[in-house]
Amino acid sequence: MSEPVLAALAEGDTETASALIGVELGEHFATEEMRWLCRYRLGQIQAVPGRASWLTSVVVDADQGWAVGHAGFHGPPDERRMVEIGYSVVPEMRRRGYARACVVELLRRADAEPEVAVVRASIRPDNSASLATIAGFGFEHVGEQWDDIDGLEFIHERPSPRPESGA
Repeated sequence: MSEPVLAALAEGDTETASALIGVELGEHFATEEMRWLCRYRLGQIQAVPGRASWLTSVVVDADQGWAVGHAGFHGPPDERRMVEIGYSVVPEMRRRGYARACVVELLRRADAEPEVAVVRASIRPDNSASLATIAGFGFEHVGEQWDDIDGLEFIHERPSPRPESGA
């Protein structure tokens, strides 16, 4: 999402954001959770404009033209060459394969970037849907952390499939 889209969504203005991206955004994109996320991502971009391409994008069902969620990375690769994925599907669109498609695309992007060596997914232990979504992609449980918003999260990581010498 561009800075103007994030700014509109941070204010709960889905009409302007929809016009900017050319896809109608439903009420999910005006929730307080989404407004918080957009304010946070907007701050990241304003602090370091080069982060924009690593952050949140609207997920659109290309066949239907519907906005079905958002997905992206928490930021560019860190000193470990690690990126963390994040995705959310509009509640009424869940259980249709969109989250899995998000993970596929996020991993495709990460795996194509030479500066990425590790991909992380941090998921609450009670979020069985997300735990099932990442299953089969080579993630391993490597630890736990406390998130001020989500509480306890299991940390799952997977290495890039590229040989280290190619990075």
